[in-house]
Amino acid sequence: MTRFFALTALALSLTLGGAHAATEQQNKMGTCNAEAKTKELKGDERKAFMKECLSAKPAPEPAAETGTPQQNKMKTCNADAKTKDLKGDERKKFMSECLKAK
Repeated sequence: MTRFFALTALALSLTLGGAHAATEQQNKMGTCNAEAKTKELKGDERKAFMKECLSAKPAPEPAAETGTPQQNKMKTCNADAKTKDLKGDERKKFMSECLKAK
């Protein structure tokens, strides 16, 4: 009886693991297809792009933030200011408000 449960659990985990991998590949295919369509690629150019896109490794997940909460807040505010392309007094004012916010 115990052996039956162990085999069932193993079969279930293998099935779910395979389904997860298939879903990731399907998502990647959808993303690559959409990008190829956006770039209006056709024929051999599209084939080459799809091959490269589908074989590319996924981007590594960002590392957990290290440092104090204040340092992390400074990094976030800095990135936001850069995204907004703020300079001079406008940047100083933004940074001040951003760092004071909770």
